[in-house]
Amino acid sequence: MSIYDVIPITVADYRRRARRRLPRFLFDYAEGGANDELTLAANVSAFQRLRLKQRVMRDVSGVDTATELLGRTASLPLALAPVGMAGMFARRAEVQAARAAEQAGIPFTASTVGICSLEEISNATQGPFWFQLYMLRDREFVSGLLERAANAGCKTLVFTVDLPVAGLRLRDFRNGLLGGGLPGKLSKFTQLASSPAWAWDVGFRGRPHSFGNLSDKVANPEDLEAYKAFVDAQFDPSCTWEDIHWLRDQWPGKLLIKGVMEAEDARAAVDAGADGVVVSNHGGRQLDAVAGSASKVQAVAGAIGGQAEVYVDGGVRSGLDIVKAVALGARGVLIGRPWVFAVAARGQQGVEDLLDLFRREVATAMALMGVNRIADIDARVLDNSG
Repeated sequence: MSIYDVIPITVADYRRRARRRLPRFLFDYAEGGANDELTLAANVSAFQRLRLKQRVMRDVSGVDTATELLGRTASLPLALAPVGMAGMFARRAEVQAARAAEQAGIPFTASTVGICSLEEISNATQGPFWFQLYMLRDREFVSGLLERAANAGCKTLVFTVDLPVAGLRLRDFRNGLLGGGLPGKLSKFTQLASSPAWAWDVGFRGRPHSFGNLSDKVANPEDLEAYKAFVDAQFDPSCTWEDIHWLRDQWPGKLLIKGVMEAEDARAAVDAGADGVVVSNHGGRQLDAVAGSASKVQAVAGAIGGQAEVYVDGGVRSGLDIVKAVALGARGVLIGRPWVFAVAARGQQGVEDLLDLFRREVATAMALMGVNRIADIDARVLDNSG
């Protein structure tokens, strides 16, 4: 047993532990991307290519990592991204992650297709959280979800626009999560049998395994195949910016449009009433061979930075990446896989410890760059010398 098995510190450490704990089809669902996973790799490498400037002999005795995200103070320019089916990676994982985010002083984003419902998360936490929504064909049901979100205390709606159809995530076919017939079912059974700790803690004690926000739409609350059929039938590929205008009229709080990669789309989002956009390629899970999300931030920020807030997700693996994103023009970042790996490995404590590491990495980087406030981080701290 290596030291990494005893004391997980980084995202990579938590990933290794999550891989050992989870059935393979669940780990692949969390980690995998579309097709050849070129964009999945590009998201990480886009941050890795960026360099920071080291500055010395400056008074950095007052480093403060706090900032403002959509009108509310956050301890870091960071939010936990929505992750579908997160409650399958750890027992009631959305609740555990929401509590960890609240403890850290940052936003948590609940997914439309999370295992824990809006009400369960609200009852387990004290402050407001964000809610992510897809546009479904049943607009009356969408209106009902918006009302539930508002009643649960949500102040910010994160609307995902890059999923008119699901990308081809080939790992899900290889490991039996999708299709595969009898061989696929046998493969899943074998994977479950080889993960006894998960089977007891999540498979048994973590019930119910329904999509909590959609529970009144399917007769059997634990029939995931029925849920998948409902979601596949309800995702609306005909959705346009006119639907965002409709959504803006329905939602009184802040509105973030998630899934924007081009400046033209960012401007359209602002024209439709968005308070901000998330530069995102869905973590490399939709259209493969598109650019890493970090490489698009400056163009989007240049197009709308004076009108709306810009966020980025995909490829963020450390506090240094957070600093780089802010330097590119982002107000903050969203992380998905990092918190999923942490909650799968060590539950709420894992997420709390990872967020504390990110905070310390941001603070240390700021001190070594000679800046005291998040507002002082801009393109001037990037080293373009190669």
